[in-house]
Amino acid sequence: MFHEEILSINELVMARRLPPLGALRAFEAAARHLSFTRAGEELNVTQAAVSHRVKSLEEWLGLRLFRRRGRQVFLTEAGQGYLAEVSQAFDQLSSATGRLVARESSGPLAVSCLASFAASWLVPRLGRFRELHPDIDVMISANDELVDFSRDEVDVAIRHGAGSWPGLDVTMLMTEDMFPVCSPKLLKGPLPLRSPDDLRHHTLLRDDMLVNWKAWLTAAGVKGVDPDRGPFFNLSNLVIDAAVNGQGVALARSALVAHHLKDGRLVRPFEVHLPAHFAYYIVYPPTMADVPKVRAFADWLVAMAQEDAALEAATTG
Repeated sequence: MFHEEILSINELVMARRLPPLGALRAFEAAARHLSFTRAGEELNVTQAAVSHRVKSLEEWLGLRLFRRRGRQVFLTEAGQGYLAEVSQAFDQLSSATGRLVARESSGPLAVSCLASFAASWLVPRLGRFRELHPDIDVMISANDELVDFSRDEVDVAIRHGAGSWPGLDVTMLMTEDMFPVCSPKLLKGPLPLRSPDDLRHHTLLRDDMLVNWKAWLTAAGVKGVDPDRGPFFNLSNLVIDAAVNGQGVALARSALVAHHLKDGRLVRPFEVHLPAHFAYYIVYPPTMADVPKVRAFADWLVAMAQEDAALEAATTG
């Protein structure tokens, strides 16, 4: 049978004796409206469903929350006291949820990526993301180490590889081509670059990419040029910087030189290109998939990559 004592919300929480949330929501809405019908409209359920949930809550508590007179309902004294505390609890939950969503929608976003990609692709474009999302502070961790999301404080990573990372959400960002680039001034002078054979008169800038000068020279049908001669750099962005400064010709990855080509700091002296073995991917744990700031950043990255692809198609087409 029902009794006239009721535990406070705090006592219930401390004891972890919580009624079903659906029943609490039905009671709170019905108590505010003093109408099961209007409560059902608010919760998008039937009047009968509200009545059933309220009844189950009364049985769970062992007391009456409503008294019924015909089609009208009234709160009992216990129901009035319970409404005040349940409403306060829901207000606290709403506020906490709002603060959480606001925090996850803005604030710091930790991003891990290769140093070469950060320097040559991401950082030059980052101002545009800031314009769209001024409340999200992107914190770049630029290194060649594979981030461990279970250990490192990283929200999202941009990885270069084959795209297989079990346990993570993986989105293709962009593929790449490899082709020679150089400063525009190398197209002029006493030994201008006009055909691939002219590379015999210029310095080849090298790095440790799988697609290297030997592969490109073979594809271009060039003989008599030593692919193992010339300065060597362990970071691709250093090779690009050397090319921008006119120190030689670099075999570059398309993603890393797109903005240099657009701004005219570099040019493509030849059309011959080779596909790179790897591509760029956006990765993050599945638990981060619906975090607003992660979603906003991932969508922006894809938009930037699509813009680059469209520009390249227009230039080469």
